[in-house]
Amino acid sequence: MAYRAQGAGYADVAEHYRSRIKAGELAPGDALPSVTDIRQQFDVAAKTVSRALAVLKRVGLVTSRGALGTVVAKSPIVITGADRLDRMAKNGKRYAPGETSSGHRVMQRSVYDPEVCAALDLEPGDEAVIRIRVFRQDDKPSSVGVSVYPPHTVAAVPELGQDERMVAQFDQLYTERTGREVVKGQRTAHARQASQDELAALEIDAPPHSAVAVMVTTVTFHDDERALGYWEDVYAPGARVPMGE
Repeated sequence: MAYRAQGAGYADVAEHYRSRIKAGELAPGDALPSVTDIRQQFDVAAKTVSRALAVLKRVGLVTSRGALGTVVAKSPIVITGADRLDRMAKNGKRYAPGETSSGHRVMQRSVYDPEVCAALDLEPGDEAVIRIRVFRQDDKPSSVGVSVYPPHTVAAVPELGQDERMVAQFDQLYTERTGREVVKGQRTAHARQASQDELAALEIDAPPHSAVAVMVTTVTFHDDERALGYWEDVYAPGARVPMGE
């Protein structure tokens, strides 16, 4: 059966493989099917396949390897924490090939950051549970993930306050226990100066008080009544982060 819908073309072919790489279904070094096989799968012309592969090469997702054909590039992209929820829901994979995490910390702290307080409807000084971890690709830090949960979320999912890795995603546990759907808000991105703690976590050797720019993405989760969690991902300089949804 042809994959291609009426009017589809090279962008659809490129998106198919981009999604598989993002989901961790294709690992760095894995070979893509041959041009002939892709043509047959999508019912498209050879020129369409060439354009699709060119798109993937241009964004650094794949590379040419001579007799091996086109293969997935090493450490091609770094996804957000919210994307990890989508990936786990799709295929159950917490990590992409070659990816691990370290530096897991769980703490209860008073929150004063204006953006976090506004997102979670907290007053400055209110306490929340903060979970931090460093994601690594091929043992090199790729991003720092920070998640903040207000007391009512922790009351429903007490595992969030325990100093250990979660065995299930918080949104699934919250819905199972409260019957309320967890909705992911709009993800936003901005650049700012990295803190010293972030530089240390990303293993960036920079002179004290030097300005190192990092990209940050944020997203807030909520149910039909209130905010449930605020996630922030801080990426190492040079990281490729897929944007869109």
